[in-house]
Amino acid sequence: MRKLVIGDIHGGLKALRQLLDRVAPAQEDFFVFLGDYVDGWSEAAETVDYLIGFAREHRCLFLKGNHDELCEEWLNGQAERELWLRHGGAATKKSYQGVGAATRGQHAKFFRDLKAYHLDSENRLFLHAGFTNQRGVEHEYFEKNFYWDRTLWETALSLDARLDPSDQLYPARLRHYREIYIGHTPVVRIGKDQPFRAANVWNVDTGAAFRGPLSAIDAGNKEVWQSDPVYQMYPEETGRNA
Repeated sequence: MRKLVIGDIHGGLKALRQLLDRVAPAQEDFFVFLGDYVDGWSEAAETVDYLIGFAREHRCLFLKGNHDELCEEWLNGQAERELWLRHGGAATKKSYQGVGAATRGQHAKFFRDLKAYHLDSENRLFLHAGFTNQRGVEHEYFEKNFYWDRTLWETALSLDARLDPSDQLYPARLRHYREIYIGHTPVVRIGKDQPFRAANVWNVDTGAAFRGPLSAIDAGNKEVWQSDPVYQMYPEETGRNA
């Protein structure tokens, strides 16, 4: 069984379709989607529809991202946030024009059912962003950290590679899990265009909302698949590059 981890999609359905074609899903595969399904490119509502259908035929786990939280609030009738609109929400809002109440309700349920994190039998942790409690995710005080925190990734990036995990200076958060898989902070910000590991943290957000590709990684053997750069598939749009 392959455990396939897919990074932030941000409404780029064309890239998701291409990526999955390259992955060539098998019946025994298990897919972990790291969140941020919407906000960026023009096919947010279509992406959620596609994922709901994909999950009927494949084993999937969907995690919640910060953009998913914001879209869920809007679908449930809360006032739209200016921050959300400026960071991809305007494209998502436009994609829902003409979408009926039944479909909107189905999508609201999709967002409501998203998981905060997943810990598998091999002590691998999967979540959108991070956590702050030194004792691990089971002791986190604020669930929003699972899809908003950036300090876990910053800590992993800044860690001296020579420091042994047994050293008292080694970050306690990183000791609990064999591996941690996240999205949220695009690795293009540090000049990378493929899933990148710092300490035991794998970041699979390769900047699909900006000028990078959409990526998937096999958590077992670390094989990587990627779409073409997503912005090339939407030449009339800016995504989150504006």
